[in-house]
Amino acid sequence: MRWKNRRQSSNVEDRRGQSASPGLSMGRGSPLVRLLPMLIRRGGIKGLLFIVAGLFIASQLGLDIPSLLTGGSAQRAPAGAPAQVSAEEQQLAEFTSVVLADTETTWNEIFRARGRQYEEPKLVLFSGSVRSACGFAQAAMGPFYCPGDKKVYIDLSFYNDLRQRHGAPGDFAQAYVIAHEVGHHIQTVLGISAQVHKQKQRASKAQANQLSVRQELQADCLAGVWGNHADRARSLLEQGDLEEALRAAAAIGDDRLQKQSRGYVTPESFTHGSSEQRIKWFRTGFQSGDIDSCDTFSAAQL
Repeated sequence: MRWKNRRQSSNVEDRRGQSASPGLSMGRGSPLVRLLPMLIRRGGIKGLLFIVAGLFIASQLGLDIPSLLTGGSAQRAPAGAPAQVSAEEQQLAEFTSVVLADTETTWNEIFRARGRQYEEPKLVLFSGSVRSACGFAQAAMGPFYCPGDKKVYIDLSFYNDLRQRHGAPGDFAQAYVIAHEVGHHIQTVLGISAQVHKQKQRASKAQANQLSVRQELQADCLAGVWGNHADRARSLLEQGDLEEALRAAAAIGDDRLQKQSRGYVTPESFTHGSSEQRIKWFRTGFQSGDIDSCDTFSAAQL
């Protein structure tokens, strides 16, 4: 993949080396907030001093004091700067930024041709764990998109998992993962994600799973649309790159992951689609370069 010396995105937020915790609920209904008036009333000045001392200790631990008092979630204050990273990891960060920038170019062009303005997502680099508008997440969950804050989250160690655990090496395999998450952003911007969420609330578990599969396969197709434009307009791809992406799509199919983890497959529990389906829909987007070809929700056969 020809990515070096290309534009990097300005929409990357680097939180590597910063700590995140699941947090303690400190809203108006929390035990601490309910106990404050009682402690002050019964303990007088001693009770007040006890509270002040407790808040001081909390501040030394790095907890968010305003959250403790006014509601929200408490978490350790973020470190001031990203931790020291290796040259290899820094190159992966630059690669990720270049791919994000290229998706911005593609989707700005596509939206403009349709008379719309593209709202570019942010991409958050993190290490270990992270807090988003969708809650607390750990790196083991893999890359994800949060519609609540319209950000893509990725721990760069996932690239090693993709190569070593899933057997899908190559830079375009990595690019496919980023483009897939950006595909979820496209769904959010177009209102598709909100429609799916609404339908899921009225659906059975099996029906909700099927909706999730169609949503994920559409994101695969949208990733393929990006790959088409990146190659035709900017000659980004090299020989073998398409095969790398297809291997990655196959590697993270529900059937293959279930077979690896428990030795058997239950199709009714799929939420992302089988390997065959993921390959099919990425290829559909890649061959057509047309967003209209990605209507997985109307497809009779996935």
